[in-house]
Amino acid sequence: MNRVFSLCARMVADRMRAEELTQDVFVRAWEKLHLFRGESSFATWLHRLAVNVVLNDRKTEGRRRNRFEEEDEEHGMDGYIGVVGMPLAPGDLLDLEAAITRLPAGARRVFTLHDVEGYKHEEIAEMLGVTTGATKAQLHRARRLLREALNR
Repeated sequence: MNRVFSLCARMVADRMRAEELTQDVFVRAWEKLHLFRGESSFATWLHRLAVNVVLNDRKTEGRRRNRFEEEDEEHGMDGYIGVVGMPLAPGDLLDLEAAITRLPAGARRVFTLHDVEGYKHEEIAEMLGVTTGATKAQLHRARRLLREALNR
């Protein structure tokens, strides 16, 4: 549960939403357990399921926001950036975590999937429905913004 929550929290940067998504992941895992073929470890299957649940939630939320949000909102998905609220070691790790939560949503997702979770650009592009060039650009942007934030 902690690994799934940690993944959700890094991808959405909102503790309450991450808790809800973690619960959704386990509900979905129970519903889809019969589809687990054993070709990979259960942890790998559950990790992939968690990533899919978060990404599907982001798509659904984006559609809902487009339908119902007021026209004066200009920040889009970046408006949800908040404090993860997870216990962290003091110092640099805390600074890094705070800097990651302040990244724009797209850059944060690509950074988390690539540098934290270890996915390749091709896999991330497929998950997010964008080109590999877009994921590389977002990763470059995320790293640049993190470097600037941490060098202050």
